[in-house]
Parts: sequence; C-alpha cells; structure tokens
Amino acid sequence: MNKKSIVVVGGGWGGVAAASAARKAGAGVILLERADMLLGTGLVGGIFRNNGRFTAAEEMAELGCGDMFAVMDRCARHKNIEFPGHKHSSLYDVYEIEPAVKSCLIGMGVDVRTSAGVKKAEKRDGRMISVVTSGGEIIEGDVFIDATGTSAFPANCIKYGNGCAMCILRCHSFSPRVSITTLAGVEEWDAVKPDGHAGAMSGSCKLFKESLSKEIASALERDGVAVIPIPKELQAGSDKLSAKACQQYATAEFAENIVLLDTGPAKLMTSYYPLEDLRRIPGFERARYEDPLAGGLGNSMRYFRFANCSNAAQASGETTNIFCAGEKLGAMVGHTEAIVTGSLAGHNAVRHAAGMPLLTFPDSLAVGDFVNHVIGEMKKPECRGTKYTFSGSVYFDRMKRLGLYTEDKDVIADRVRSSGLSGIMGKSII
Repeated sequence: MNKKSIVVVGGGWGGVAAASAARKAGAGVILLERADMLLGTGLVGGIFRNNGRFTAAEEMAELGCGDMFAVMDRCARHKNIEFPGHKHSSLYDVYEIEPAVKSCLIGMGVDVRTSAGVKKAEKRDGRMISVVTSGGEIIEGDVFIDATGTSAFPANCIKYGNGCAMCILRCHSFSPRVSITTLAGVEEWDAVKPDGHAGAMSGSCKLFKESLSKEIASALERDGVAVIPIPKELQAGSDKLSAKACQQYATAEFAENIVLLDTGPAKLMTSYYPLEDLRRIPGFERARYEDPLAGGLGNSMRYFRFANCSNAAQASGETTNIFCAGEKLGAMVGHTEAIVTGSLAGHNAVRHAAGMPLLTFPDSLAVGDFVNHVIGEMKKPECRGTKYTFSGSVYFDRMKRLGLYTEDKDVIADRVRSSGLSGIMGKSII
C-alpha cells in the first residue's frame, strides 16, 4: 500500500497531537502553521494534569498517544501543586515547550513547516485535494485536518472584545487564521452566550516575573503558585468573570485574589487587569505585561466557527476527507482537551485514507464521554456558549458524577484494557 499523506493545518496543541497520531499510525504527515512558532495559545498556557486532566492524560497514554504529555512532563517547572480549585497540577515552562515539541515531531518524521498559513483550498468530486499556502505553495494530501482553532481575527476582537490586545497569535504579522472547514463549506457555528454576546475572551495573561516584588517572584519560583489578596475596591465583578473562556477559573477565589502560576513568566489567572489598578496592589508596583501587550485592556477572543463534526472527529458535509482537532470540534477548553481531540483526528485521518472503519472513544473512558458529550452538545444552539473542560466547571462535575475521574493509574489502565483499546493508537495501521 502506498504511504498515505495527511496534511494538518494549524500547529496548536490540537494540530501537533494530530500530526503525532497520524505519523504513529503510519502516514506521511505535513504540518502547516501560519506563525513562526508552534502551539498558538499553548505558548502562554502551561497548566496540565490538574483535576480531571490527569485522568485524561493517563487514558491517552494507555491508548498509545501519550507523546505530547511526555514532552510536557519533561518541560515541567513544577509538579503536583495546588491552586484554588485545582489539585495535582503540573506547569510546563512556556519558553522550553515549543522547541521541545517541534524537536519531538521532527524526530518522528513529521514535515513541520512554520510561516506557512493556508489561504486557499481546492476540492474535487467531494474531496479536498490540496491547499495553497500564504507563500503560494500547493500542498496535496489524501486527508486534511483542520486544527486552525476558533480565535478571532482583529476585527472580531474589536467587535466582540476590547480591541486587539496584541497577543501571542500576532495576526497583524502572520495574518489571521483561515478555517479549512469554511473553505470546504462545512456547517459552522459561533459560541453565543445567554446575553447574546458572541465568543469568549482568553482567560490568562503573562507578567514579567522580574517586574514583580522579590517576595512574590521568590514564592513563585519556590512553590509554583502565589495567591495575593486584592483590596475590595479593586475586585472584579461577575461580568468580567463571565467573559472568560476558561470558566473553571471564573470563581470567587479568582475574583478576590491575584492568582499567579510559575510557567517561566508569571501567569496571571484573569483575562485582563487594568494596569493602573494592578499596580496599586502591594508587590505589583512595577508590574508589566508580557502577553498580551495590552493585558491591562483585554485579551484575545475565541470560540468563532466551530465545525459540525461526528464523534470520530470527521467534519460533516459533502467533503468527506476533512477531520477536525482542538476547538474546531467545539467549546473544549485547554491543552489536554486539544491533545485528546487532535489524537483522535490524526488517527482517524489515517483510517479514512486507508479505507478502514473510524475509531470512536467509548463512553466508558473519560476521553470518550468528553468527546461524545461535547460534540452532541454543540448540535444544540443553547449549549454553544458553555465551556467544557476536564479541569472544572460543568464537565468536571459530570465527570465526577459518572465516576470517570480517578487519580489511580491502575484503575485507568484496567479501564482502557476493558475497552479493548490498549495501545491501539500507538502502532502503525497501514
């Protein structure tokens, strides 16, 4: 059988996981990323293994797709820490992670191309046959994976947010993302909250650690977390909390305190904080934002153009050879969530290319219930404004209620074995 070619568009956590899974399944893989670095918002992330994400990560390892979590573990600055509402958390170093992920993919044989955004696509007889990069190169493939995410372009950040916050996505320099499912004519939806507002604002910022007091910086280096009370007159209201994409952090503890995590810089667990007010808090007199540069005003907007997909991560519609990863599948918040969906998309892209039945995760696994439940919820307009994550909010509540959350690795291994899927995503299938 000739080697099948999988083209992954978008190099965030969903895209890199899809590329890894497709390569492990035996395909040739090209990964196209519009910017000059991989990982997208993962460059300002850093939190993993917290709450139900631990269970999900261990299930993926048992399924044979734990590679990206292994890279995170190698780049961790802190392990098994706690911060408000979150247990057994790990924090990867946002400066170390991107080169490590890129090296891992190249070592696996993935053709990684940065500064290679996609601007056009060609279809023929119900299949996508090629995409055209911003540099004019035509890239052909057997199957395509849309991992372009749901971030807004500057006009939408202005319309639905507080303006362009000059974030890590750097749309003005590398052009906004282009959705492959849009080019293919796949049905798409925006997240709309009950108040009628579209989208959601990214949930954290980065401060230069050097701009904080020595006491706060030292606590971060030592403990991985620092919680500093906010004077009552400076505390955020519920309107600001409700704007966050990361609803697992939209709690009173995050409104009443500055919560910082050490991911290399100081990760500030709020969408934005007016600099004048931040500098009135003891220890923050010299505070300065690293990302977004306008973190005192706002942050990037997300959750535009979810794609209508099946539980196998296949895009619905007449174009049959498109799969989706990460937030393209729905309002799934976080790196772990993107790796889960990306791995499924990458593996199934190879199955589709080889004419094999597609894999769906069973509901007996946390990753299966998550993917199947959220994709089902995305079919309902009233559910598209809800955010779903293994780490908190409505899905973690569901996860605990169904008995899917556990920290016991033996229980997780037995669960995957019982499903008959142990190692299924870790071997070549073509």
